[in-house]
Amino acid sequence: MIITKLSNTSDKKALLEKVGSTREGKFIMMEKMQTHFFYIKDLRTPAANILKQDALSIGAELAVEKDTILCRDETVDALLIATDKQLKILAKKELAQPFGLKTLALTLKEYLRLRVYEPKIMGVLNANEDSFFQNSRVDEKNHSIMIEKMIEEGADIIDIGAVSSRPGAESVSEDEEFRRVKQIIDVIYLGRYADKVRFSLDSYALKPLAYALDKGFTIVNDITGLSSDKVCQLAASYKATVVLMHMQGTPQTMQVSPHYTNLIAEVDAFFHERLQKAEQFGIKDVILDIGLGFGKTLEHNLLLLKHLGHFRHFQKELLIGASRKSMIDMILPTPVEERLPATLAIHLKAIEEGASILRVHDVKSHKQALSIHNALQGVTI
Repeated sequence: MIITKLSNTSDKKALLEKVGSTREGKFIMMEKMQTHFFYIKDLRTPAANILKQDALSIGAELAVEKDTILCRDETVDALLIATDKQLKILAKKELAQPFGLKTLALTLKEYLRLRVYEPKIMGVLNANEDSFFQNSRVDEKNHSIMIEKMIEEGADIIDIGAVSSRPGAESVSEDEEFRRVKQIIDVIYLGRYADKVRFSLDSYALKPLAYALDKGFTIVNDITGLSSDKVCQLAASYKATVVLMHMQGTPQTMQVSPHYTNLIAEVDAFFHERLQKAEQFGIKDVILDIGLGFGKTLEHNLLLLKHLGHFRHFQKELLIGASRKSMIDMILPTPVEERLPATLAIHLKAIEEGASILRVHDVKSHKQALSIHNALQGVTI
């Protein structure tokens, strides 16, 4: 007899097929092979006692403080621990329960139908001279060279920007932004590069966005999270995909003592509000970006990365852009030019937590890293 401890990230379906499980057996057992943890804040005490008993009755668990049964406090915090199968049963049970448990049941149902997206790489090119990473800058002499290089290296999307959004960056007029970006948009259009990959414009200004969408761009990358009704109308009229990013403040103010009472809940509420707005304007395809470094401390950034999977309940693709950012320097002082290894570490962790689009300066390195990651995911014993 040979016993092997397997990774929790093993391909469950492949393992069950390897041991000869029936089709019905695979369906049943896969539901038992994934354990979920939900931190529930301010759960009404009577609800906690009901949920505790329901969880225990099916083999799940609810961790609460020891005196919860006495109902001395109006609310308590709780940790729900359950498999897929147990969550299905709990979701059904709690729909009929009082004290807010119906809301919990509906939330659990959202996480049970999560979509899985194929990871993609979004390469970054900047048509401005003050972007923080010099190698991402393009000019009239190398537009085609850099675009073709990114395509060859495996970019799925290329994101063009003309205004720096780094902390403290000066604002730029709409006409100046358009002047900077027009030539590269024309190069992309005349070279028919949009037949090979999708193009995104990193902007929230109407004039450059309208021009880009008219020339074949299909993605609006809006760091203001659709704050402008006119941008909403424009994106909807072109049936464009919108990257909806969270930011506290503006690029000029966002890193001045950013503060949250409940970071994840506040970012979640922001996405909920702006997704409703997108729907009202007829925008069908939305990608969510938690906005690393945009009004966040290092601790905020790490917390959002660690619990990125929380935002999967929106059933939207999640974009992460940590490429060579200053959060790396905060952990280990490192020049911008030497931050690629740390960038790869952050982005691979983000993929594991549910991200499917990586916004990067180094396409080739990320393509290689994702290829190895995918190969590991496909390995069985």
